[in-house]
Amino acid sequence: MWFSTSPYPQFMALSASSLLAKSVKTPYMKLDQNKQVQVMYIWIDGTGENLRCKTRTLNFEPKIVSELPEWNFDGSSTKQAEGSNSDMYLEPVAMFRDPFRLDPNKLVLCEVLKYNHKPAETNLRESCKKVMEKASHFHPWFGMEQEYTLLGVDGHPFGWPSNGFPGPQGPYYCGVGADKAYGRDIVESHYRACLYSGVNICGTNAEVMPSQWEFQVGPCEGVDMGDHLWLARFLLHRVCEDFGIVASFDPKPIPGNWNGAGCHTNFSSLAMRQAGGLQHIEYAIEKLARRHAYHIRMYDPSGGQDNARRLTGAHETSSIHEFSAGVANRGASIRIPRQVGRDGFGYMEDRRPSANCDPYRVTEAMVRTCILDETGEDTSNGKDSE
Repeated sequence: MWFSTSPYPQFMALSASSLLAKSVKTPYMKLDQNKQVQVMYIWIDGTGENLRCKTRTLNFEPKIVSELPEWNFDGSSTKQAEGSNSDMYLEPVAMFRDPFRLDPNKLVLCEVLKYNHKPAETNLRESCKKVMEKASHFHPWFGMEQEYTLLGVDGHPFGWPSNGFPGPQGPYYCGVGADKAYGRDIVESHYRACLYSGVNICGTNAEVMPSQWEFQVGPCEGVDMGDHLWLARFLLHRVCEDFGIVASFDPKPIPGNWNGAGCHTNFSSLAMRQAGGLQHIEYAIEKLARRHAYHIRMYDPSGGQDNARRLTGAHETSSIHEFSAGVANRGASIRIPRQVGRDGFGYMEDRRPSANCDPYRVTEAMVRTCILDETGEDTSNGKDSE
């Protein structure tokens, strides 16, 4: 029989590295860096969902992104290139403080470019940026509510009985107590890491399914929304690594009578946020209704197949096959918050994006439909402009 040496034998599914004595590393992390700076380059790999990272040393502390050098990596090991032509380029696009190594060290989000310096297939930021620049005078704001599930390395939900299920959903949403909130230490650590790094995190809460949580990022304007959400996801994975736990963005991690995981996206233009903005919101919803199938394709990496497991019309979701909208309706495709309906201006919430969506693609699709047509031309006829 195998016996665990872990001080937490009830959690046999923690990763082996998380069980190392962390205090041993502490004196090394306190060593002087000799005026050198560690910069971690982060990018999206060929799956369109997973993140990769590696670190280089600079002999100066970069103050702006343009000071950071371009780098490269082996694309054949990330599902982004063939071995015979494997070099891919990393182009820095957003820089954040490093909450793990602390100042002056940096985290850098990068676009991936192919051998010819054209965007890689999973580099959706380039297209998003162009659309946002075209719509910049409408000042599109976004806030994304990222749901995720904590799992052991064996794929079993963290804190769930090893041979069964916890009690039915009901007491877990925004719950307090050891029998209701599973993994709060991870959530608090991630929250503080985001604040330190400069990610525009604005809140967090326990979700309806036990071991499922949510954090919210925003408001962010234009392409910044994707930058900040991807970096927040990286920080979550990195924090979970220290705890020996896995963060899953699967839209339906547990089949059956359990809530799925989405990435509800709040959107507004300048005109929507001003007096009388509700009419602009309603006009945008009419356009979203006509392009429901397009948005379903854009809202998860599989083109809708992942979301089909989640958007069933049950468990606070709309049906993937039908478009709907309503005030304070969490079973609709688009929810108008009750306060917005009362005030007559504000924002709308698209509840269809899956937890594993690419925020660049989601925000681009919303701007293309609500402000521009699918070819990028202005179709608002002045209705939504400054």
